[in-house]
Amino acid sequence: MKAEFLSVGKIGFLYVEFCLAYVFRVLLVGPREQIIKAAIEVLGEIGYVSTSLAKIAKKANISTGLISYHFSGKEDLMNHTLMYLVEQEWEFINECVIQKETATAKLKAFIEASLAYQITNKTNNIALIEIIFNARTPDHTPYYLLEDEEEDLKTSLLGEILRQGQELKEFGDFPPLVISTIIQGAISESMLTFQNKLSVEEYKEELIKSILKVIK
Repeated sequence: MKAEFLSVGKIGFLYVEFCLAYVFRVLLVGPREQIIKAAIEVLGEIGYVSTSLAKIAKKANISTGLISYHFSGKEDLMNHTLMYLVEQEWEFINECVIQKETATAKLKAFIEASLAYQITNKTNNIALIEIIFNARTPDHTPYYLLEDEEEDLKTSLLGEILRQGQELKEFGDFPPLVISTIIQGAISESMLTFQNKLSVEEYKEELIKSILKVIK
């Protein structure tokens, strides 16, 4: 009987915990994500300078009061939107990378996934650029001039792949930071390149071939 009582009590506790988690998701996380997604759309349509809480509220079909409940103002919302965009890209890329075993395969997956994300999430990329190049800190420093104390998720993942390849002797001797910068620069530049001369597949193949030639 005692064991049965404990079992029932545990089930009841888990049910309450589930309900609280559900309420948190619906009442707090749900609206916040809805607001952030609306902000991304507005940023992609009219840019950072013209974006306002009123326009975001209209896009999300909610009141500006609800936005103010979740965020202290435009700057706070833009900060959370930036973090959301960075995490979304990292999750997409990391999901592709962790399926591979060798450092070479992981590097190829990183480049392929990064380019695929650029193509399939153009609005996210535009919103990210709008925030980075237009948002400022309270002391008026542009975001793109800030020095990060820690590496961002994507840079950290790429650095880990390059260092792993060197440790396992898959890659040769080179400064990981320099190669990482070259790779990410080439990926960022792809947004413009695809509109001009090379197709996505051609760009991907040439980039991977060029990078492997340098690091092997």
